[in-house]
Amino acid sequence: MHIDLTGRTALVTGSTQGIGLAIAEGLARAGATTVINGRSQERVDEALAGLRAALPDATLQGVAADVATAEGAAQVLAAVPHVDVLVNNLGIFEARPVLEVDDDEWRRFFEVNVLSGVRLTRSYLPGMVERGWGRVQFVASDSAVVIPTEMVHYGVTKTALLGVSRGYAKAVAGTGVTVNTVVAGPTLTGGVEDFARSLVGQDLPWEEVEPRFMAEHRPASLVRRLIRPAEIAHMVVYLASEQASATTGGALRVDGGYVDAILP
Repeated sequence: MHIDLTGRTALVTGSTQGIGLAIAEGLARAGATTVINGRSQERVDEALAGLRAALPDATLQGVAADVATAEGAAQVLAAVPHVDVLVNNLGIFEARPVLEVDDDEWRRFFEVNVLSGVRLTRSYLPGMVERGWGRVQFVASDSAVVIPTEMVHYGVTKTALLGVSRGYAKAVAGTGVTVNTVVAGPTLTGGVEDFARSLVGQDLPWEEVEPRFMAEHRPASLVRRLIRPAEIAHMVVYLASEQASATTGGALRVDGGYVDAILP
């Protein structure tokens, strides 16, 4: 399948590392003018430098702003008034016993993981509808469905994204704009590597940590390994394309079969 996003502008929040960076690279490879976002100008510049080295012909832009705040979202909107593809990737996670998560921490997780995407979607959707074409995606997690006992507060925010995405898809029905959620399974990022090591062993070689982490803590996975960020990006790039024009209101899994369900 040849996906060509030439002429489209894509914004990926939280895209200076991990899944977000892989998504940005995938969209840029497909020809989209791609906007990198992170809180730090230094991190944004580092991500842009790496992408430009890998993709010298790509059209790239960076905006340093904390989109978990209304002020940061306004900064992004001022710098990039119109986008065709919005990928709400920004998210945080942290293991903590649920009885120890106080009100402030619950609010912080909802501000970052849910409201950051809500604000930007609410701002960019009208322009997409007016132009008759657009793609909005939320990056969720298997934790939205299989709530992890060690991260209930994180899982619940990802559950919320499933409802938010479906609701926005209904709101723009028949306009040529699609809204979907990508449900990512256990993925190899720096944060997940640190998390896996904390459970399995800090001093063990990674070649031993990964299979033990999957076997002991994520045994439902059917691929029996951590997913690579580029594998998540492949789904996002497809959903951003013309070829995905009839896919909307969905929660599409790239979870390695982790969620034990027949329906997506």
